[in-house]
Amino acid sequence: MPKPTEHKTVQDRILTYAQEIGWRFVPRKEAEAKRGFNTPLPPSLGKQKGVEIQQKAQQGSLYFDDTLYQKVKEFNPHYNETKGDLIKRLNNLSLDIYGNRDFLNLLQNQGKYFYQAENRELDLILVDYDRPENNIYEVTEEYYIHNGKYGTREDVVFLINGIPVLVIECKNANKNEAIALGIDQIRRYHRETPELFIPQMLFTATEAIGFAYGVTWNIVRRNIFNWKDEEIGQLENKVKTFCHP
Repeated sequence: MPKPTEHKTVQDRILTYAQEIGWRFVPRKEAEAKRGFNTPLPPSLGKQKGVEIQQKAQQGSLYFDDTLYQKVKEFNPHYNETKGDLIKRLNNLSLDIYGNRDFLNLLQNQGKYFYQAENRELDLILVDYDRPENNIYEVTEEYYIHNGKYGTREDVVFLINGIPVLVIECKNANKNEAIALGIDQIRRYHRETPELFIPQMLFTATEAIGFAYGVTWNIVRRNIFNWKDEEIGQLENKVKTFCHP
């Protein structure tokens, strides 16, 4: 049996700490089912090595669609659009910093939807800030997408009400400049799969000693900071304070 890598050890520790502060762990297979990866493919595709997961990722969602729609209906009793319409609206945001800005407005409950019975617009509530216990906090690993050209697999992703909002990239501490390598990985995701960073607002990179963080659309070095940089190591404390729901 292969031994777990240090990278995987860091990842598993983060998942454990996240669960201890209230995030429900969603195993990768369950997360992929929530994202629609379980849609059957033509047998000819499924037999090709490496093609099946890629094809499923291409047709899969960035979101836990059912969870997201359930919460939208709960928080917005007059919302009458279909689940497909809701996801389409989110997917139609531009794949750049402006789309990320627009999604931030949605996360701040500044979006609108039309209530036909009263012929007026109402606020679209995605997150209940007044009663945080009404939100669903989930964390998963190996979050994979493929946009038809490039594939990306993020190490740890945190979701609120089915929306991925934070990614953590885990690296091996025995690698030189491990944190810098993690940040370079985030930059590559930007180039190849910018779709990820429309809903995801924050990123971190850690090798269990340092804990660098920043906003996903501002990754120049001067705008990346070290969380609790006065503490050497102490990954548990850093995760629990940075990721507390």
